[in-house]
Amino acid sequence: FERQELSRIMDLYGRMVAAGHWRDYAIDFQRDVAIFSAFRRATERPEFRIEKRPALRHRQGMWALIGEAGAVLKRGQELAGVLAPVERKLVRLIDK
Repeated sequence: FERQELSRIMDLYGRMVAAGHWRDYAIDFQRDVAIFSAFRRATERPEFRIEKRPALRHRQGMWALIGEAGAVLKRGQELAGVLAPVERKLVRLIDK
């Protein structure tokens, strides 16, 4: 992750923590992928994974939002577009 990308992800994480939805995160760096995982509880599977795969930059997009079940929820070239479903969920959490 680059500094701006990680800053954007951590900003979203902080807002979700403040809303009381997320409690833990993990960052994993592998040879071909960087993964940010957000957890409701530390002992569960991650609710969302945000993956950056630079090798897919010119194909389907290097960013992917993956749900708890492992399904790709959103894929794209821009981080903001991939994070949009999570940010919409945050708005619903705050409105309640």
